[in-house]
Amino acid sequence: MRRIILTICFLSSAFILIGCATTKGTTPQDKRQAILSMQRETLADLYKVKPIAKAEVAAAPGYAVFSNANVNVIFASFGGGYGVVTDKKGKQTFMKMGEAGLGLGLGVKDFRAVFIFHDRATMEKFIASGWEFGGHADAAAKASDKGAAIGGEALVDGITVYQLTQSGLALQATVKGTKYWKDDELN
Repeated sequence: MRRIILTICFLSSAFILIGCATTKGTTPQDKRQAILSMQRETLADLYKVKPIAKAEVAAAPGYAVFSNANVNVIFASFGGGYGVVTDKKGKQTFMKMGEAGLGLGLGVKDFRAVFIFHDRATMEKFIASGWEFGGHADAAAKASDKGAAIGGEALVDGITVYQLTQSGLALQATVKGTKYWKDDELN
């Protein structure tokens, strides 16, 4: 009985967090503005934690910033979010993301990801066909400005990825697929 109650409480928290991963606003213009605000805040946070990232973004042909909520329940992991790819030529492409996977883990977390594209072809391929990747391990315990998060950075297929945990409590080692696609409503 205790396990059932704990599972129900955990899943309720998970669905509340996943609900937070939806774009704020009611009109497409409101949603775009909310995403651009999240982008500015995330880049400012990244530059505080990793100052060299500012030069990397400035030198890149483009970058993307995503907001994601992720839930792990023992053997399953799922999440979703939204973001924007900014081409240095001035074009912005609004996108969505979803993920699912298997592995050991328990927790809920809200995080931001910054993708720095090292060449134009990689960025254009990402926008046109999305991107999928697998394998993930991390630990996070953070609420507002308290706590710590281990997410780090990775270089994959010409893209540097930085992850910043906003809040949550998670310990996970999963193999999962993440898919990114254009948001038809916002583009």
